[in-house]
Amino acid sequence: MNLRVLFVGEIVGRAGIFCIKSLLSEIRKRESIDLVVANGDGATGGFGIGKNHSIYLRKLGVDVITGGDQVYFKKDMVEHIDNAYYILRPANFPPGNPGRGWRYFNVKERKVGVVSMLGQSGFERVHLSNPFTFLPEIVERLKKETSTVIVDFHAVTTAEKYSMFHLADGMVSALIGTGQRVMTSDARVTPDGTATICDAGRTGSIDSVAGLDPGVEIRQFLTQMPERSQDAWTSPALQGAVIEIDPEGRAVSIETVNEQCAEQLSEVQRDSDQR
Repeated sequence: MNLRVLFVGEIVGRAGIFCIKSLLSEIRKRESIDLVVANGDGATGGFGIGKNHSIYLRKLGVDVITGGDQVYFKKDMVEHIDNAYYILRPANFPPGNPGRGWRYFNVKERKVGVVSMLGQSGFERVHLSNPFTFLPEIVERLKKETSTVIVDFHAVTTAEKYSMFHLADGMVSALIGTGQRVMTSDARVTPDGTATICDAGRTGSIDSVAGLDPGVEIRQFLTQMPERSQDAWTSPALQGAVIEIDPEGRAVSIETVNEQCAEQLSEVQRDSDQR
């Protein structure tokens, strides 16, 4: 039996969490989803993910939360991640770091390997080991127990992502790009059976600057002075992709998801979600 996976584009801020709360259950039922993987690197205020938000997203139906360069930005996550099996930080962080970069998940009596991996280009604060040497080693280990492997490649440049797509072609079931927070229109299944998309987009405010308040971001460019970014609320939507994978671990199809929130967040709900 084929496996249907929903990969949710990076959750950004309270609007992103609201979209998960409002839309995920319906999408999961309508699309007959077996596994939900979501990048949560911006879930708490657009920068990192806190312990409480990770627990809440899990309760809302997210099976696996992947991270990125900001996975350790919230102190309580550093302390929490070792005990949260459903959260993955990039596997190419130093091996002694808290958390894990990959693991198996049991889905419909089938093991699924999920990997979080960080690129090297364009990150100012984090410089990790080479993902191009790490990924083949991890996949070789995972494939001793499963042929189904899904990778979140959190990277900034399209060149690095496409290089990784070619390296992993036929090696994994799906290699989904995140990190740019803008959905691309290049979703495809390669002839060797790997589903790819350069960026799965973002879940949160679409009419914004990467999910953040445009006014604040513009002022920072105009003044060159740092200012605390703020959540944006306009046009909330859940973006991502639905991937179908056959029993041999080959992707059959990939279709993008761009579901608008019909319900709008009230001021009371905003305050509640923030707490």
